[in-house]
Amino acid sequence: MTHGTRPHDRRVSVSGLARVEGEGGLHVHVRDGTVTDVALDIFEPPRFFESLLRGRRFDEAPDITARICGICPVAYQMSACGAMEDVCRVEVPERVGALRRLLYCGEWIQSHALHITLLHAPDFLGVADAVAMAETDPEALRRGLRLRRMGNRIMEVVGGRAVHPVNVRVGGFHRAPDPADIASLAEPLRRALDDAMDTLAWVSAFDVPDVHAPYRFVALAAPDRYPIEAGRVVSSDGLDLEPAEFAARVSQEQVAHSTALHARLDGRPYLTGPLARYALAHDRLVGPAADAARSAGLGPVVTNPFRSIVVRAVELVYACDEALRLVTAYQPPDPPAVDVVPRAGVGVGVTEAPRGLLLHRYVLDAAGRIAEAQIVPPTAQNQLVIEEDLRRMVVGGPELDPTELQERCERAVRNHDPCISCAAHFLDVTVEHP
Repeated sequence: MTHGTRPHDRRVSVSGLARVEGEGGLHVHVRDGTVTDVALDIFEPPRFFESLLRGRRFDEAPDITARICGICPVAYQMSACGAMEDVCRVEVPERVGALRRLLYCGEWIQSHALHITLLHAPDFLGVADAVAMAETDPEALRRGLRLRRMGNRIMEVVGGRAVHPVNVRVGGFHRAPDPADIASLAEPLRRALDDAMDTLAWVSAFDVPDVHAPYRFVALAAPDRYPIEAGRVVSSDGLDLEPAEFAARVSQEQVAHSTALHARLDGRPYLTGPLARYALAHDRLVGPAADAARSAGLGPVVTNPFRSIVVRAVELVYACDEALRLVTAYQPPDPPAVDVVPRAGVGVGVTEAPRGLLLHRYVLDAAGRIAEAQIVPPTAQNQLVIEEDLRRMVVGGPELDPTELQERCERAVRNHDPCISCAAHFLDVTVEHP
């Protein structure tokens, strides 16, 4: 801590926040007890994927956009496929849809297990990282790694490999997995479901701050299932939109302190991700996941961001159970893909990445070349809400010493599992009290 020249000046500078994905910074300015500025800086260089896509064939988008993220490549592939099939007026058969949902479940399992166990849990256990956690709770760490391997295995069997799957294509898959390979996932998934239930019991016992926020939730909704790979876009304040309507009402702006765009829906911030999905679709949870939510003491809406780890654990249970259901019911799609003939027009695809809504919008010319591309990831949509959470942390903790205040701010960011990029892992925190 360093003191300014005026009485009660205080500046706290901390670097090296691990356990988030990517590089960023945080600046909080407090004047006379009032927070006057909060900025979550994202200073990684732009990656220009939208520009890279222009002029490419429509069927190249899933493989190109998968490279945006090594943790959530399936989300990018599924949103790209959905957008291209939308513009080309193609609907995939039920068996193709079921196989896509199974692949997406694999991604949810590995991503949620990674975040819960390696990135987020240390905040509640008083340890610096997963390496230290290996000394204090090795079984929890082993359990999380088993779950992550299970998710990766599903992605390998269905997608061809765990990182940047190669079996996905517009219209379906290049090949249908062998039934014996799919069947081999069943018994490991039963064990994974037990691990997920144990993970939920573990995180449900964490001591969390009593903090609540008036979130505006936005998520996908489907009439008969918990949202993952498709649906309409709904909100806690009554919106019910087709994906194309949602895309038209989302605006983005560049701010001076960040290379990430800030998204608004109808001019207002909103939150996507597990808290939003649960609030808007908890009644779609069935079987072990519904039981898990009740056992964790969750009501119909969770507004404490520090309990997001519990909601993620419920979704982990759901993804394991849903994957097991899909594996048991698997029938190979024949053919594995439908023909997709390109046409000029606009297409939108929206899916639920583990961290929240992922929007793709493309404009194609008559030859099927991409003329325009827009990709709005969850972190861009959640960044304004994360800044609001940070403001609440600072306003609610002026009496805290600098180290404790810094830790609360770091935890507030990790509650939302921001995917700043695929690189690791530093966030500089500065709190000024002139």
